[in-house]
Amino acid sequence: MQLKDKVIVITGAAQGLGRAMAEMLAARGARLALLDLERSQATLSEAVSACQGLSSSLVRSYACDVANEEQVCTTFARIAEEFGQIDGLINNAGIVRDGLTLKYKDGELSKMSLAQWQSVLDVNLTGLFLCTREAAAQMVLRKTGGVIVNISSISRAGNAGQANYTAAKAAVAADTVTWAKEFARYGIRVGAIAPGFIETEMVASMKPEALQRMAEGIPLKRLGQPQEIAHAACFILENDYFTGRVVEVDGGLRL
Repeated sequence: MQLKDKVIVITGAAQGLGRAMAEMLAARGARLALLDLERSQATLSEAVSACQGLSSSLVRSYACDVANEEQVCTTFARIAEEFGQIDGLINNAGIVRDGLTLKYKDGELSKMSLAQWQSVLDVNLTGLFLCTREAAAQMVLRKTGGVIVNISSISRAGNAGQANYTAAKAAVAADTVTWAKEFARYGIRVGAIAPGFIETEMVASMKPEALQRMAEGIPLKRLGQPQEIAHAACFILENDYFTGRVVEVDGGLRL
């Protein structure tokens, strides 16, 4: 798919990986619909301005909670109406609520709460399902075909303290294969990216010594940059023979 003038929707676009992908796509001439939560609209407006500074193509922002079915359905219908079509979707929105499933120390037992488990599944998996379903529906109805890019994670292989996140990201990888098979008949490709440890705002706020220990465990001895994930997203969008697979961008790290 040639990116110039294509309509690409990005969830969780206010900062981090979402903003990096938005800026790279803007520089390549894509038209962008950037989604994030209502409370993130000030930051999202900054992302829109940054993208507009890189391209003359249309860039618009939308407040949307991806875990809310009504909001997702309404937002994607509105995007398709305002832009005329949807050519691509990057499912980037996600949260973490890390913690051990059980912890027993000094005679005290603590547990991961159901709310802690469910909130991550709601955003990282159900939200991704809803956005995929609605974007694909618009592509099918308008007979345009398109590309869907899901953000999985290196943690999909299993990572202590992330039972909720791991479950969601493993399911994202599996559903990428499933949807690639289901949607191919409509000219829709589906791929995924599994980032390792990337230097986003959340990671950068960690203590320097923790960051150093993290980097030392990576074969390339550094954290990844958001632009490197954006580059992988562009590859999936542009390569017309890529579908049903997960691109690992992790510096060689295996959990």
